[in-house]
Amino acid sequence: SNVIETDDIQVKDNLTVESVPLRIEGREVKKLRNKEITSVKVIWGGPAGENATWELESKMKNFYPELFSGKFSRTKIL
Repeated sequence: SNVIETDDIQVKDNLTVESVPLRIEGREVKKLRNKEITSVKVIWGGPAGENATWELESKMKNFYPELFSGKFSRTKIL
């Protein structure tokens, strides 16, 4: 007989699965007229594996300040 082990995945009421940020891999600054908008490339981990998205730096600092203890190796100015 075969035994298949399953991961303990918590599905929320709205049928979503929580992903957690693993690390920051990049940073870019977009210049718009009189404003600069800073984004960071976040590597997320979850049941489906790793994926990356660009998020506002200010938002990520508010929710996950522990990700910003190191320096960024790459910064692009667009």
